[in-house]
Amino acid sequence: MIWFEDIEVGRETYFGSYEVTREEVIDFARKYDPQPFHLSDEAAAKTHFKRLAASGWHTCAMTMAVIARHVVKEEQAGLGSPGIDELRWLKPVYPGDTLHVRGKVVETRPSRSRPDIGSFRTQTTVSNQDDVPVMTFQSIVLMRRRPADAASA
Repeated sequence: MIWFEDIEVGRETYFGSYEVTREEVIDFARKYDPQPFHLSDEAAAKTHFKRLAASGWHTCAMTMAVIARHVVKEEQAGLGSPGIDELRWLKPVYPGDTLHVRGKVVETRPSRSRPDIGSFRTQTTVSNQDDVPVMTFQSIVLMRRRPADAASA
């Protein structure tokens, strides 16, 4: 189990990758962001995207899927997140892209009001297969502190 005390400023993590499919881009857009450039090649060709592009919210969802799978596999004592800051969509994400998700811890803070938890802030960068950043954000993660009876890592 990874506890709050195991998280250090500067820690870098490669969370994994995600292959973007045309079917998923269109399906997500139909359900959650039905703008024409997320639904059709013809409509997208008339925009700055030039071709079908994933919704930024879809990029967020794909990123969360990668992070969540990693966190479960790593067995973190996580308690979720109160939110994200500074979300930026830097470049379009297209069907056929492979997204790579990386994070770097930039701050840790024990809770003043809850001695059993702490929080840390991570700068997350999502890049495509050409190592071009397509999205960045900062997330705040809540994590349980190591109980006195738990073994050290």
